[in-house]
Amino acid sequence: MRLWGRSLWGRPSGRVRSRSDLDTRRDLEFFTANIRNENTRRAYYRASAGFLAWCQDQGIERVEPVRPIHVAAYIELQGKEKSAPTVKQHLASIRMLFDWLVVGQVLLLNPAASVHGN
Repeated sequence: MRLWGRSLWGRPSGRVRSRSDLDTRRDLEFFTANIRNENTRRAYYRASAGFLAWCQDQGIERVEPVRPIHVAAYIELQGKEKSAPTVKQHLASIRMLFDWLVVGQVLLLNPAASVHGN
């Protein structure tokens, strides 16, 4: 599964990849079939793409090595730059993304599940 080689709106984004490139539709399905409200879809896309770009900056090129400490560090950084509701939305987006990857059997566990916001 390729996580966002190109976005739904044609802009390039993070290139974090998982071990399986078999179903490139799964990431697209996350933002279309799984999130019905267009505004929520766009906000969750931006939050997920931001997290994946941050992971790349930290040298994490795949989703498997992401651990709760990575998610917590990102959320803490966001808390210094953004409002509490925005940080909570980012965490909800990241949790939902990793839940989707667990359900799709790309990952065994959700690294964001144990992370708490403000």
